[in-house]
Amino acid sequence: MTKIPYIKKRFGANSLHLIATADSIIEEYAAEDLELTLRQLYYQFVSRDLIANKQSEYKRLGNIISEARLAGLIDWEAIVDRTRNLKENYHNTDPGDAVRDSLDCFRLNRWDNQPFRPEVWIEKEALVGVIAKICQKLDVPYFACKGYTSQSEMWRAGQRMLRYDRNGQTPVIIHLGDHDPSGMDMTRDITDRLDLFMGGLEVKRIALNYNQIEEHNPPPNPAKLTDTRAGKYIAQYGASSWELDALEPRIISKLIKNTVKSFTDQDLMNETLDKEEEYRTVLENVVDNWETL
Repeated sequence: MTKIPYIKKRFGANSLHLIATADSIIEEYAAEDLELTLRQLYYQFVSRDLIANKQSEYKRLGNIISEARLAGLIDWEAIVDRTRNLKENYHNTDPGDAVRDSLDCFRLNRWDNQPFRPEVWIEKEALVGVIAKICQKLDVPYFACKGYTSQSEMWRAGQRMLRYDRNGQTPVIIHLGDHDPSGMDMTRDITDRLDLFMGGLEVKRIALNYNQIEEHNPPPNPAKLTDTRAGKYIAQYGASSWELDALEPRIISKLIKNTVKSFTDQDLMNETLDKEEEYRTVLENVVDNWETL
């Protein structure tokens, strides 16, 4: 835990109760190695009927959490901003360090010999951190569309899918997005443009879907009436919409895991894992003896 005070601040009883509750929710997710954005923390409060689902409450929560962090009451590493991060080059201290790193990161591509080639696409960059750990564990590429995917990136995706196809593999896009007029249409857009660029493939939307809304009851938002797609959406689903952020991170992770598993030939996966272990043994010998090589 990284609770470092930088200011002195006296909080009222209501604010202290909110801070204690936030700290408890954060610890609950940290125990499962999960991080939360402020938006996700807000939805946890709403889904537990602790605050109202409105923008003023979101701003109030954000202000209190910000001051609580400055006062040393909330872990600085507990709430993440996944859209603003420092980038820097990789470095080593000596050749031995580089050799050890090569062992730590050595990994065969688990999908090279599989009949399917899945990728996970998510609408919002802010939610990449939710899917990153499970995708990395499953060795599945993942991609933040940032709304409607750019033409350049969609074309590159089409070229990538064509390479999979030429290698005898069936490409699959696993898509997650908001349940609102544009979020629902983005799945259609991905399907149509990949049909144009490479002849089509399966785009499997796994969230947020209406059956999940009925099952998990995430907090709703008003559908955006200014969206040109609102009329069709409201005719089918009503005047409410739902953000993917409102779905429990654990549920999102489980949905991805189960979907990827459904496209996995486990016998072929085991062959790859066995070969990887053989190669790692060779690398371990290099690590142990690098100074004499």
